[in-house]
Amino acid sequence: MATSGSRDFQPNVAEWIEEAYERCGLEMRTAYDARTARRSLNILFADWANRGLNQWTINNVNQTLTEGTESYSLNAYVVDVLDVVLRRTKNSVATDYQMSQIGRSEYWNIPNKATKARPTQYFLDKQEIPKIYVWPAPENSTDIIKMNQILRIEDADTSVNDVQVPFRFYPCLVAGLAYYLSQKRAPERMDSLKMMYEDEFARAMAQDESRASFMVKPNMRSYGY
Repeated sequence: MATSGSRDFQPNVAEWIEEAYERCGLEMRTAYDARTARRSLNILFADWANRGLNQWTINNVNQTLTEGTESYSLNAYVVDVLDVVLRRTKNSVATDYQMSQIGRSEYWNIPNKATKARPTQYFLDKQEIPKIYVWPAPENSTDIIKMNQILRIEDADTSVNDVQVPFRFYPCLVAGLAYYLSQKRAPERMDSLKMMYEDEFARAMAQDESRASFMVKPNMRSYGY
């Protein structure tokens, strides 16, 4: 028999909820069943944001700097910033300079935050509306910082929505939703569903990691090298 030739298996929110209820030994029967499951699904997405890097939610964003302005507000749905480079264009040649991240205390202990030069460091302030602070303060209004931002996963607002999750995370998605629903509807299955969820999540995250090679080079200056 011939294979289907299709690669478009993409259940909507209602189908994921149905599968999760079945793993709890239940059926989705009422509108409230669907609503409480969608709420659990969105909480599950928040858990994924806390657990680490979701490669498919990375977005490259540019921010033009303003001379003397040290802080810039980001979108509320930015979870984290992975890396930042400063792009400076001179004579039509663009050059990217890596910027290093510093912590809150290190930034706030800088004596003069208004010092102007090419920014070399940044601090990400993870408030409800995140802000990024750069130091030194920009010396012109033409430099651009390029950020790799991790964004929160889009909400499951209605049962007919698709989910913003790649195919490789499907087992993790339904296992996690079943575990979350079991806390409310099938506590006798909670332990086994949690184990299954953690196993599926670990496997999905291992596949999602970068396979790029890296080299560790020790700093030997203190030894006279």
